Amino acid sequence: MFTPLTRPDLGAASSTAQIYCRPTCFVDRPHELDDDCLRVADTMVWFAAWHVSLRDDAVVKSAIVPVPEFGEWIAAMPDALAQAATAQRAATIRPRGTLQLGERILRLNEPQLMGILNVTPDSFSDGGKTVDTAAAVDAGFAMASAGAAIVDVGGESTRPGAPLVWEGDEIQRIEGVVAGLARGGVAVSIDTRKAAVMEAALAAGAGIVNDISALRYDDRAMEVVVKAGCPVVLMHAPSAKSDPHEGGGYDHVLFDVYDMLAERVAACTAAGINPAKIIVDPGLGFGKGVADNLALINGLALFHTLGCPVLFGASRKRMIGALDNEAPADQRLGGTVALHYQAATQGAQLLRVHDIAENRQALRVWRGLRDAALTV
Repeated sequence: MFTPLTRPDLGAASSTAQIYCRPTCFVDRPHELDDDCLRVADTMVWFAAWHVSLRDDAVVKSAIVPVPEFGEWIAAMPDALAQAATAQRAATIRPRGTLQLGERILRLNEPQLMGILNVTPDSFSDGGKTVDTAAAVDAGFAMASAGAAIVDVGGESTRPGAPLVWEGDEIQRIEGVVAGLARGGVAVSIDTRKAAVMEAALAAGAGIVNDISALRYDDRAMEVVVKAGCPVVLMHAPSAKSDPHEGGGYDHVLFDVYDMLAERVAACTAAGINPAKIIVDPGLGFGKGVADNLALINGLALFHTLGCPVLFGASRKRMIGALDNEAPADQRLGGTVALHYQAATQGAQLLRVHDIAENRQALRVWRGLRDAALTV
């Protein structure tokens, strides 16, 4: 239930209260608003208001605050909340620049596609299709040709109930695929939570580590990423154990996921990872029900206040079937495109998908609409 927030509420907040300032009221013609809107990083997304939420014990109060009035609201906050809100504003509008992936430079001023290449026999939607190294390399090249800026190679299924794969088997599955794609000039990320697999993939030419455990599963993972100096994706999952879907009880899913990712960004920065190389992912479907996933999608813009590029991945996920008469995984393309288009409208910089051509087309339409709004 919505509880309104007023400025006097801020002054009465307890010492343990938390503030969350989410960009909202997105606009496509910012030039008509002069200084009354702000830009999300260096994307093509502008917003005219903040959705300010005060979380104090179990109570959440919220208000829509126009951009020009935000400073007055900050002035009404206790020092700790004011510092947090000021930092969130600065982080939101700070340019993300580019990601250096070997000899490739990935610009983050518009959404980029990350292609999903599972070299597994049991992934939920494409298991067994590319277990052969040559077939997997060909599939990766096809993704790059269709418009994938990055190909994300994974050798272990993380679907609910999937068995744990020994790291030696995982390396055997991914090493030749990563090497083949990297030699062909494709930017490759490695989807793994195991340090030994990260090391093997990076040595074979991978440029990004994509870890569903946010570098919590393997005690050596942080060390590997720090030493490599590579970009890293920190994804939210409720558990860092073998089953990443364990747990998942949330008081407020958007804020709970945000808090965990904020803690991981801080821990990685303290360990020596360049904050400009950290990417965050709210982890749709990992220990989250349909209602949880929908709340995260609707509130996705909050994650920009962490100051990191946002990766969004809803491709073929179960929530689409749950919303459409239990459609099987291979019949969820329409829902996939719709969800990733929604993420683009909220400024997500990276979209992780199976079907490159269809999502690329949707993004070209999205870009055309943005260009037209700015020029016509």
